[in-house]
Amino acid sequence: MVAKAGHGQRGQPNRAIGRKEDAVTETDTLKQTPLHDLHVALGARMMPFAGWDMPVQYPMGVLNEHLHTRDQAGLFDVSHMGQILLRAPSGQAADAAAVLETLVPANLVDLPKGRQRYGLFTNERGGIEDDLMIANRGDHLYLVVNAGCADSDLALLRRLDGVEVEHVTDRALLALQGPQAARVLSALIPAVANMTFMDVATLNWDGAEVWVSRSGYTGEDGFEISLPADRAREFADALLADPAVAPIGLGARDSLRLEAGMPLYGNDIGADVTPGQAALGWSIPKIRRSGGAREGGFPGADVILPELAQGADTTRLGLRPQGRAPIRQGVTIFDAEAGGTAIGHVTSGGFAPSVGAPVAMASLPAALSPGDIVYAELRGKRIPVEIAPLPFVQPHYKR
Repeated sequence: MVAKAGHGQRGQPNRAIGRKEDAVTETDTLKQTPLHDLHVALGARMMPFAGWDMPVQYPMGVLNEHLHTRDQAGLFDVSHMGQILLRAPSGQAADAAAVLETLVPANLVDLPKGRQRYGLFTNERGGIEDDLMIANRGDHLYLVVNAGCADSDLALLRRLDGVEVEHVTDRALLALQGPQAARVLSALIPAVANMTFMDVATLNWDGAEVWVSRSGYTGEDGFEISLPADRAREFADALLADPAVAPIGLGARDSLRLEAGMPLYGNDIGADVTPGQAALGWSIPKIRRSGGAREGGFPGADVILPELAQGADTTRLGLRPQGRAPIRQGVTIFDAEAGGTAIGHVTSGGFAPSVGAPVAMASLPAALSPGDIVYAELRGKRIPVEIAPLPFVQPHYKR
């Protein structure tokens, strides 16, 4: 998933973390996760994010946190994200899924028990209201949504007929990511070793019920773990006791997802961006497309389905700037070094520590191909930028 943050370059948090929709005033009361005291004790630099007081980086710094996650294992507090349970009166997850399909253009009815799937809330204009993860837990669905969208998502779900909606507020959510994640977590919960990418399971840790998925937001193998809030500190301490595990903040979380080519809500996707324009058409299967057995039936289908059939005029593409200067969100892209036409804009960008160079994603004409050269305007000068395939680093999921 789906859950999300801003990023940093060489230890400095990117301005995207504090973008306008996430800003709070000094008079606002920030919410705190169950691990807030731990972050402070570990020397985290805290800052507002989507109404929460969140760690943006630790003394290790964003660059080293990023590289540590790629090399060993990083522990992320993602308790700010919304956890939601969706139940049908029948007690069958498939019945809840049929109702949810009226909002989400995914194949949820056929989602097997013990598996999860990425999905989108769409609007009548064909835009994306949020992206989320949806898990089949047998007698209900478990949804994880973005922190900044949780209230609007809940309001949307509560307007549905035929399902009961429960906002889970007494559980923490942690992510353990990196090549050492499976070894570390299986020492505490042995059953996770048998899980594969996008599996979900209800397991036990020292008497506590934990909801585990083998997934994450970094491109690395790893897990997301929901557990009772009053056991979160103890569990985090147990993970951090392993020398391979380091605490990781929102800064590195964002640079990791950027390298992995994963879109961030509010940057790369939003209410005015269609799935085709976001390069997320893959999340809408044939069964929900034109001619499929459950064609349409979701908001914006009359916009989204024709666009998927014909191909979007613009889409999300990868960029590799030539040189060392990063190009960030909002930078205009032109088709010529001088004069020419503005053809798009950067949606996410920064320094990619694993790549050793700046990278970016941008909304650009879909006709462009890897290797094509376009130009980014920085401080009145245009620099050449090469269209690059996504992701910038290859994922390491356990299939």
